[in-house]
Amino acid sequence: MTSNGSNTSTSPSIQIFKGGKYHLWSLKMKTMFKSQEFWDLVETGYTKPDPTPDVPKALLKENRKNDAKALFFIQSALDDEIFPRITGANSAHEAWETLKQEYLGDQRVLNVRLQTLRRDFAELYMGEKESVQTYLSKVTDIVGQLRSYGEKISNEVIVSKVLRSLSDDWNNVVPVIEESKDLSTYTFDELMGSFLAH
Repeated sequence: MTSNGSNTSTSPSIQIFKGGKYHLWSLKMKTMFKSQEFWDLVETGYTKPDPTPDVPKALLKENRKNDAKALFFIQSALDDEIFPRITGANSAHEAWETLKQEYLGDQRVLNVRLQTLRRDFAELYMGEKESVQTYLSKVTDIVGQLRSYGEKISNEVIVSKVLRSLSDDWNNVVPVIEESKDLSTYTFDELMGSFLAH
């Protein structure tokens, strides 16, 4: 509320995409769209039938307005060098898919990237002289990339991987965590807190 009693709506903060780290930018945009209740519209679009008794004009008008807002958010989040790639897009869904295709590639390219990240995750081990913070940051980075490409990876899998891949310095802490915690519900954030406490 402002001092005069009127509501103020705050616009979401939008990170400008300059062509790098698309997976991170798209994840942030997806979260922003969800917060504005636009994600379904961006992800799948909406049909534009002629108004009928079943589809009132007001609903179509609301869909068009929300689509225009979502498209505006996408346009506002692009660097001037990237913006021309979506100037032909007439909907938020069309603009989103154009960027996704260009920066993520088709399903084959996406599958190759996922395979590489899965391998990186499987082969990830903490170095003997590596700090736990550095190692957990690596895990967080790879898991974030996997999730941004659509991979479903549970907390239980992440926690189990971390516990199996720590350096020998942590051999006395791991059994304590495994015995005292239910790993099916223990989150990665809780695990990080435990390690940092030790």
